[in-house]
Amino acid sequence: MYKLNKAIVTVSLLALSFAAAAESLPGIGRTATPKEIAAWDIDVRGDFKGIPKGAGSVSLGNQVWDDKCASCHGTFGESMEVFGPIVGGTTKEDMKTGRVLSMQDGSEPKRSTLMKVNTLSTIWDYINRAMPWNAPKTLTVEEVYAVTAYILHMGDILPANYVLSDKNIAEVQKLMPNRNGMTTDHGMWSVKGKGDVKNVACMKDCIKKIEITSVLPDYACDAHGDIAEQNRHFGATRGADKLLACNPDPSVAELNRIYNTPYKASASKTAGIVAITKPVTVAPKVVETTAFDLLKQYKCTACHGVSNKIVGPGFKEIAVRYKGDAGAEARLSNVVKNGGGGVWGGSMPAHGNLKDEHIKSMIQWILTSAK
Repeated sequence: MYKLNKAIVTVSLLALSFAAAAESLPGIGRTATPKEIAAWDIDVRGDFKGIPKGAGSVSLGNQVWDDKCASCHGTFGESMEVFGPIVGGTTKEDMKTGRVLSMQDGSEPKRSTLMKVNTLSTIWDYINRAMPWNAPKTLTVEEVYAVTAYILHMGDILPANYVLSDKNIAEVQKLMPNRNGMTTDHGMWSVKGKGDVKNVACMKDCIKKIEITSVLPDYACDAHGDIAEQNRHFGATRGADKLLACNPDPSVAELNRIYNTPYKASASKTAGIVAITKPVTVAPKVVETTAFDLLKQYKCTACHGVSNKIVGPGFKEIAVRYKGDAGAEARLSNVVKNGGGGVWGGSMPAHGNLKDEHIKSMIQWILTSAK
């Protein structure tokens, strides 16, 4: 969160700066159109400025939840199987005080979303821009209001017949269990006076010598997989390659493997250290995408293991069940595309954004190669 008036001034100055730059640097960029700005400027502030007009009922939210949310978050928002719980740990007394008691006394071992979040706009805004996980920004405004209302209903904050809208959401904010749990007594909110640029407040009784009391053993260096592959593919930092991080003195061959670029070692070696020259530029290799690559790309493996159930059944379990079924490919493709439930005791969210040929390739792999 930022000081609201400061944020408005900052955005205005940036807009003017970009406009001036476009005029002073002809041929380099252009001024964003109002439509482009509107598509980008979708955030909802803590005072609900920016929230679209609309409404959604708890009952509609229940339907959307079962169809698109329950597979990851659980039927009642309590699941910790894929993500942290959304509902739980709050009481009627918390709604009165605006401070979740279990957050203060540590009586609740897990922390749900409703325990932590202070502003309802945060929930609405996150659902609107990021959910469902496999198809963000596909919910209508009515569905976003409805899912928000249903989450609050599961947390015993709103009744089953409630309709949440832009007209009453500010009143509902007054019922949030942890609405008073956020402090504004810090520089991100309070900008009175001069900043403590000399660190007078925090640089006291500093430890002169730092002793490392806990280290990650070498055998566990790659316990979380290749961190580089878990970062977004843009920006200056991509994280550390697990093998490079676990090997502070990589060989030329190791550097070649890590960066997929041929390096050359110079003839001279000093104390066993190989001098690396500039990489040789080579044409990129064309890598064929396999069906299993698509399953990983579309995050299918987050809910389905190859041989075991995670949230949904494992791929091998699916292959066994539909062995010899001539119509299985068409039915399963339809379930992936449009969603479904009941067969395995849960629900499968719709993936209407996937290409038909990709769905066909993945289903064929599951029914044949996953055996």
